[in-house]
Amino acid sequence: MTSHLFELSRRIAVELIDIEKTIVRAQTGWREYQASENDLYLDSMALNLHSFYNGLERLFERIATGLDNQLPGGNSWHKELLLQMATEVRTVRPRVISDETLSRLEQYCRFRHVVRNIYSYDIDPKRLQELVDNIDNAHRCIRDDLMDFADWLAQF
Repeated sequence: MTSHLFELSRRIAVELIDIEKTIVRAQTGWREYQASENDLYLDSMALNLHSFYNGLERLFERIATGLDNQLPGGNSWHKELLLQMATEVRTVRPRVISDETLSRLEQYCRFRHVVRNIYSYDIDPKRLQELVDNIDNAHRCIRDDLMDFADWLAQF
């Protein structure tokens, strides 16, 4: 395996560990909010849900620049990057994520935008609950896809 591909494979493994920590923290925040109704826990959840997607996006950026040699630009670059990961780049790499994973991650990509553009006290608790309720399935899908991609990288 070339050092560049080895580093990318290693980065996937490290990032997945950190992503899992953000999931646990978001779920803990939701339980604490339910027990206390202290809305400061909602802020914590929002930050950790943002971190969940941001960690994935960092990996996607590395893949886009390191393998595809193309990082999307413009106002919708975050969504375009996600779509890029769901697309095979012929003679370069297979698709990184499945259609199911794409579908599950789109809501976290949109939420990332929300967190960056409104005050935390305006975040809807019901929306946070939906995201926390769905995160285990999203995590399972993305973890499986990224591990498959890391296995593909290991072939070189």
